[in-house]
Amino acid sequence: MRARLRSIIVRLGVFGLSACATTSHHADTTPTDPNNGAYASTYTPRPSVPTLIRGATVFDGNGATLQNADVLMSDGHISQVGQNLTAPAGATIIDGRGRYVTPGIIDPHSHLGVYPSPAIDATQNGNEATDPDRAEVWAEHSIWPQDPGFGRALAGGVTTLHILPGSANLFGGRGQTIRPVLGAVTTQQMLFPGAPQSLKMACGENPSRVYGGRNQFPSTTMGNVAGYRAAFIRAQAYRRHWQHYREHPQGDPPDRDLQLETLAGVLDGSIRVQWHCYRSDEMATAIQISHEFGFHIAAFHHAVEAYKIVDLLNREHICAAMWADWWGFKIEAYDGIRENIAFVHARGGCAMVHSDSEVGIQRLNQEAAKALSAGRRAGLNISDGEAWEWLSRNPARALGIEDQTGTLAPGKRADVVLWSANPLSTYAVAERVFIDGAQVYQRGQDQQHFSDFELGQTYRESRP
Repeated sequence: MRARLRSIIVRLGVFGLSACATTSHHADTTPTDPNNGAYASTYTPRPSVPTLIRGATVFDGNGATLQNADVLMSDGHISQVGQNLTAPAGATIIDGRGRYVTPGIIDPHSHLGVYPSPAIDATQNGNEATDPDRAEVWAEHSIWPQDPGFGRALAGGVTTLHILPGSANLFGGRGQTIRPVLGAVTTQQMLFPGAPQSLKMACGENPSRVYGGRNQFPSTTMGNVAGYRAAFIRAQAYRRHWQHYREHPQGDPPDRDLQLETLAGVLDGSIRVQWHCYRSDEMATAIQISHEFGFHIAAFHHAVEAYKIVDLLNREHICAAMWADWWGFKIEAYDGIRENIAFVHARGGCAMVHSDSEVGIQRLNQEAAKALSAGRRAGLNISDGEAWEWLSRNPARALGIEDQTGTLAPGKRADVVLWSANPLSTYAVAERVFIDGAQVYQRGQDQQHFSDFELGQTYRESRP
């Protein structure tokens, strides 16, 4: 027991020093928020050494497949990708022959931390289902850093995930991009530095069912749309008042309104819209709303009918986060097809695979494989390397972090997974996972993906 206590104390000390070392760093924050930077990331990469993986098959995240290639990581970034690379002095060299290397998986739609394990009433913190407009809440303030699900996701090759509130409301609140950092005791230690926040919105059956069932507004799809528009009208006025005050700072500033701060952040482009929407006609209506108020939709989530409106999504530069084959569980999800992801990709769209599940996030590579197989059966010629874009580059684009991660381009963060076989196979497992060049998971060393919560439940003191 003393050994375990010493281990915990050391880990807490490391994170305390990490936080102190980064207090001067401010992540991108909403210009409309006068409390600028108060909730900044304190994430610090783990120490790393130069690492060279030799002779693997590489999916670079940009659609290419490289045979017998080397991947060199140094100083937390991708240094080189090619053949016969020279390892710097002191580098760790890993034999990649017969194995595959990819960028780390990015899940653009997760509820880990806000709907953690164990799934009991006390831990269900993802839906503030008390009003259809709850734009003022932030998912990061509900995240439990010690959710055991983070370790399971890491073991599945996930290096980045976007945590969203649930979909009970028209405006569910702000989402945040995080790292699955094991041993973190605050959410700020997990926040992806510089990643913009999102606003989770929901259309369709969820808001009207949650509130209409209580004889409240909204109870219909037209009520949903009226609710969006009325809220953005208020946000426009709020934003004008603050703009006027900043240009003419006389007297007291306007009163702060946390709901309207979030919506004003959408209007000025600092907060990205992630919109839960299934049907093609409702996605088209959402786009009309974005035109009326002058904001951009980063992605539609679930989007089971995205295949019907790919040209519209392309014109608007909107991504679609989709399941491989989850459909039909309610009427708005009825017209889903297994070829959805592949059809969106084949017509030039920004297709993504998402989990929306604490279980699905553990095998997103297999979800992509299912979608790829369905596309090929329909006659689409999509390579394995192209399909990996659905798991890394495209989610990075939708989350506003494409300049930092999502591909193996030199200079980007070294978020890398070494797979035992082709990851688009049910037989493949993640053997090693690197975040910012530091190895954070190795298969066979299970203690690496235990949270402190799990250690407390599973630890047994050895006896002589």
